Amino acid sequence: MVRERIMMKKIDNATARQLTFSKRRRGLFKKAEELSVLCNAEIAVVVFSATGKLFEYSSSSRKMREDDIQGLNLEELHKLEKILEVGLSRVLQTKEERIMGEFATLKKEIDQLTEANMQLKKKMALVSQRKHSRVFSQSKDSIAEEGSVNITPPAPPSEATRADTSLKLGPPFSS
Repeated sequence: MVRERIMMKKIDNATARQLTFSKRRRGLFKKAEELSVLCNAEIAVVVFSATGKLFEYSSSSRKMREDDIQGLNLEELHKLEKILEVGLSRVLQTKEERIMGEFATLKKEIDQLTEANMQLKKKMALVSQRKHSRVFSQSKDSIAEEGSVNITPPAPPSEATRADTSLKLGPPFSS
């Protein structure tokens, strides 16, 4: 029976992703143990899940738990400290690189959005300018068609409207 080759991409389904993580983690630890036994190598594997939970495997007498550290002498404690410092510095360096990469990506996106925003503002100004020029052009055309413009002031109010200038309070319509 031939196995299908699996595409290396993030598994979208969270349940399937967690199940795959558990199975592959056990397989990884088993392979590390086999490599240690077959090749007489010291192997340590540290895995963090997506939730931040720590899983570790160590083939040697290196102790990772507080209870086991009590039995180490000073030299072994210094060695363990150095190993942990190197590991921690690698983790911090990788973390910083990823943060800087994300920052650069976000900066590019901001620059692109800013440029797109400026282009849209230019287009809006152009459209607005065209509208105003059309209105001005239409009013010039209507003036040109009429030949001249007669501006007449509004007619003065009639006697009936002039007489009733008192202020009335209350609802606009009486029942």
